[in-house]
Amino acid sequence: MKKEDSFKPFISAEKVVPEFTLTSIILGILLAVLFGGANAYLGLRVGMTVSASIPAAVISMGVIRVILRKDSILENNIVQTIGSAGESLAAGAIFTLPALFMWASEWGTEAPSLLEIGIIALCGGILGVLFMVPLRKALIVEEHGVLPYPEGTACAEVLLAGEQGGAKSSTVFAGLGIAALYKFIADGLKLFPSEVHYELTGYKGSGVGIDVLPALAGVGYICGPKISAYMLSGGIVAWFVLMPLISLFGGDAVIYPGADPISAMDSFTIWSKYIRYIGAGAVAMGGILSLVKSLPLIVKTFRQAMKSYGRSNTISDLRTEQDLPMKGILAACLIIIILMWLVPVIPVNLVGAIIIVVFGFFFATVSSRMVGLVGSSNNPVSGMAIGTLLFATIILKATGTIGQEGMTAAIAIGSIICIIAAIAGDTSQDLKTGYIIGATPKKQQIGELIGVLVSAIAIGGVLYLLNKAWGYGSTELPAPQATLMKMVVEGVMEGNLPWALVFAGAGIAIVIEILGIPVLPFAVGLYLPIHLSTPIMAGGLVRLYFDKKKNVSEEERGQVVENGILYTSGLIAGEGLVGILLAVFAIIPIGASTLGDVINISETISLGNIGGLIFFLFLIFTIFKFSASKKKIRR
Repeated sequence: MKKEDSFKPFISAEKVVPEFTLTSIILGILLAVLFGGANAYLGLRVGMTVSASIPAAVISMGVIRVILRKDSILENNIVQTIGSAGESLAAGAIFTLPALFMWASEWGTEAPSLLEIGIIALCGGILGVLFMVPLRKALIVEEHGVLPYPEGTACAEVLLAGEQGGAKSSTVFAGLGIAALYKFIADGLKLFPSEVHYELTGYKGSGVGIDVLPALAGVGYICGPKISAYMLSGGIVAWFVLMPLISLFGGDAVIYPGADPISAMDSFTIWSKYIRYIGAGAVAMGGILSLVKSLPLIVKTFRQAMKSYGRSNTISDLRTEQDLPMKGILAACLIIIILMWLVPVIPVNLVGAIIIVVFGFFFATVSSRMVGLVGSSNNPVSGMAIGTLLFATIILKATGTIGQEGMTAAIAIGSIICIIAAIAGDTSQDLKTGYIIGATPKKQQIGELIGVLVSAIAIGGVLYLLNKAWGYGSTELPAPQATLMKMVVEGVMEGNLPWALVFAGAGIAIVIEILGIPVLPFAVGLYLPIHLSTPIMAGGLVRLYFDKKKNVSEEERGQVVENGILYTSGLIAGEGLVGILLAVFAIIPIGASTLGDVINISETISLGNIGGLIFFLFLIFTIFKFSASKKKIRR
């Protein structure tokens, strides 16, 4: 029996309930704009964004169930589908588009217009959704139970908790409340640092640390110990092998892209100047290897879709198996390709449009599979963008498109592909949620397109206003990923990119593949700071403890794991809600003076790194307690 035949969603395919309603569309649009703006600011400040699917689902339940007194899990799902598109589109845009503003300042030219930003974002967003549609059956249905899709699964658990109530609901919302309070104390009141770091002075070039945040521990528990261990392995290779070797052999030398002697660099500087290029090479090679291995499944999926032409618009008449028609998808893709080539505000030629199509589908596939392994929050979209920029800039330079024109075209190509990867990852998580609860895929895909449209309009205004207020590359808006993208393009055009680092990362990825270890989780761990891998591993170890617990029946073990997934789903939701709330307060300083006074007072009594570790241990303890809870979950 196939996996898709044995799985039964919460809402059966034969049952029709309110789903794509005016209420869900309006609420989803509002949340898409809110999350898009908040995450744009947050990402430009700290280089990270917050996944919005679960927060959108929680807010939707609060509005639709509590305020409007309506009861429809599928309406809530459409709200989170539309709302989460804003966060994903913002993540793709902020990693690349600010480079155009920085170049405009350096060259004395005009900054990109609102129309240019909006059309670039819209093209990337629509292609990201459309590229994911033919992959749904292969990745979501046929690999159900294989690819965990942690945030998609967690979002489904939150929606089911709100629908079923009882012990299930209390477990999820207990996690939500604890994580919300924890996040506010850490990043709102700043009672202790959310990132604990120690330089290993006796092992020059190395450092160790942990981001003591609830969502990361929750992702580790949901992903499980194996994937968590693969990620940590990549971090260990980077921080305890490569970085000390760079420090040892580098000595007092000044090696590009670094601007200072290596002996004067701390671990974070070595990581940012050298390891990120190695990690980008590993992620790019891991993506290539993943695509090669996935080709038979991808070809099979497309063949099935093409066969539907002569029969009907969908492969199945079942509501839960209906996708947007392939004929319409191909036509829409062709129209967008022509528009990208001919519309003057998008600075790409026919070669650039072809590069976007090829690499866009490639990274949409990789992103969709990667988020199934490590979650959207740990999807290294910027790493994919680096790989794209490398190839795009080389091709443009070889075809004679150089200088300011070539660099602008490369960033435009990279921006669209970066947005494609981000939206494809978000779409796959949302479709996973819908698959579990029994949503209509076609309606979710339309919801994603609506979210992309409104977010593309809003993101241009947000980026323009933030640049006017502070300027990218400033202390207030360092825009770390966009600065790196700018350096990559300039490096290729000027011929001084550290190719040895990129190829070293690709070589490491090949070795990992030969050893039979999944490349992408390892490459993600190599690319990201070890501070993200360690809390994920902590959550994975808690899951390992209960998976291996002796003298426990399979039914009891399943109950324990389910309790843990419910609670850690709440942790992800709680941190996401407060993280976005803090970002909103940063943009719209409501009660800024009062909040500022509270923060200033709390900073004077900061508990420091030790306090952060103690709070994180308490957090891990709560995961143990709720996982081991004897409360039965009503079905």
